[in-house]
Amino acid sequence: MSRPEALALAVSQARLQALLRDAAHRLRSMIRGREGWLVVISGIVGVAAGLSVALMGTISDHAHRILFGLQGERLSAVHEIRQGLGVPIIGGLILGTLTLLWRRRRAQSPIDPIEANALHGGRLSMRDSLWVTFQTLLSNGCGASVGLEAAYAQMGGGLASKLGVALRLRRNDLRVLVGCGCAGAIGAAFGAPLTGAFYAFELIVGTYSVANVAPILTASLVGVLTARAVRAVSYSVSLPTAAPMAVQDYLVMIALGMICAALGVLIMRLVSWVEKGFDFARLPRAFRPAVGGCIMAGLALVTPQVLAAGHGALRMDLPAKLGIGALALLICLKVLASTISLGSGFRGGLFFASLFLGALTGKLFAAVMTAYVPSIAVEPTVCILVGMATLAVAVVGGPLTMSFLVLETTGDFAVTAIVLAASVVTSLVVRETFGYSFSTWRLHLRGETIRGAIDVGWMRSLTVGRMMRRDPETILGEAGLGELRRRFPLGSTQRVVVVDTDGRYQGVALIAEAFASADKPEEDAKLTVADIAHWRNTPLTPEMNIKEAVAIFDRSESEALAVVDSRDSRKVLGLLTEGYALRRYAEELDKARQGLAGGA
Repeated sequence: MSRPEALALAVSQARLQALLRDAAHRLRSMIRGREGWLVVISGIVGVAAGLSVALMGTISDHAHRILFGLQGERLSAVHEIRQGLGVPIIGGLILGTLTLLWRRRRAQSPIDPIEANALHGGRLSMRDSLWVTFQTLLSNGCGASVGLEAAYAQMGGGLASKLGVALRLRRNDLRVLVGCGCAGAIGAAFGAPLTGAFYAFELIVGTYSVANVAPILTASLVGVLTARAVRAVSYSVSLPTAAPMAVQDYLVMIALGMICAALGVLIMRLVSWVEKGFDFARLPRAFRPAVGGCIMAGLALVTPQVLAAGHGALRMDLPAKLGIGALALLICLKVLASTISLGSGFRGGLFFASLFLGALTGKLFAAVMTAYVPSIAVEPTVCILVGMATLAVAVVGGPLTMSFLVLETTGDFAVTAIVLAASVVTSLVVRETFGYSFSTWRLHLRGETIRGAIDVGWMRSLTVGRMMRRDPETILGEAGLGELRRRFPLGSTQRVVVVDTDGRYQGVALIAEAFASADKPEEDAKLTVADIAHWRNTPLTPEMNIKEAVAIFDRSESEALAVVDSRDSRKVLGLLTEGYALRRYAEELDKARQGLAGGA
């Protein structure tokens, strides 16, 4: 290529880049200025989420067919394992090895959509999302008792976050877009747009507002339509029509909901107990999934229904006539399989597994009531639906999400009303007794304190170190009160930080209090500044967030507190007043409220 041609090519490339930058700037301006453009972007996200769900479902189905020699049936619906009994063991060994290699390169755990929206303004790593998706596909594909819903939501949210970051969306718009990705994915998985939308409202965004309803509903609907267009198989449940409900049936179903709440809490705790068991045994993490695979293979010899999420088993068990003993055994085996799978290191979700277990629990409840309390008539179909919804609420969260799933499954508003009542009670019981869903419980075990996707990241970034004044007035604690009055006359300042000769914090002295003792010279001569210092044991540290700082102000009843580098060395760094902290908190809270309401 000649020099003039190369120069012309470089000029054309520079012009093209300038045009692309200008187009991106115009698009960002349109999205920020008109809500309709965010709806258009959410539709694009819904298409991507629907296609990703279809692809992952197809990969999982083909993996089951190839590895286990299936002939069109679902893995959990086969009567016996004809081949591939060692697949969970080999899959666990591969997963453990790859996870070990991954952790050597990236020590931080992947962020899921709930954590991303709560703490990071909707920012998700696409690399981490792909890794979580691969882990989940490998786990589910080799028969571990986990579902693909975690991968669906992770990939949908990851794609949405990547697009939002590329468009440089505002924090709240990016959080809503992540909710759109998850809504499109879950809606496509179940073929239920309202379920997907309320999954995003309750679990991913954390709020329902005028600003997020249109984009999230659009993404969920588009995701469902996309999955149907490519003939993706969605999860479906076929049940007979339920008999009309009476008022007393609500109390019976609420009792079932409380039973499911207890079972859900037990499942979540069992997962952590299994992990602690592996830690106690000091088994290397790389081999834990293989050990879990060995246990899974043993359970599969009893019944293959413990394998995978349980779609086939649910369809098979609902119309089957199973006794109380058989139902109780299936529930115990599935609980054991799910907790062993997750506790040993397999990756996946408990969404559909909780639906399956809830349906079995509802069926068992109906059988027990019929056998031992025949005076209280219960409708088995309603028990199954209530069990499905309430156990999923206990484990996953989202009472409206699960109620809309029942509505879109049955089309029966009367049954949906009783399911909603039981789901609300279940959610309340779990919140009061346990406080977490499965996702937030896992975060709690890692040391996080969030209990939902409500945006608290701005609160954590507003730290004492950012707000404090870095030049506080100081005085030695061994100095006399006369020296304090000479250095700081009335009106010059309200307070002064007291330190020792090494600069370590000893408290805060009030100037007015020092002058109040001036009329008693004999007592005044005996006192030092350290003697009138207050709040010796309540300093702040720079890493504290605004919420922690305000709580300390409330407990100490102080208008200002010193900031030290750490509670051990106690070197004074600055001073923070309660008034300034509350003003900054109010400003940031007002911004967050404007975002929820769709304001600028």
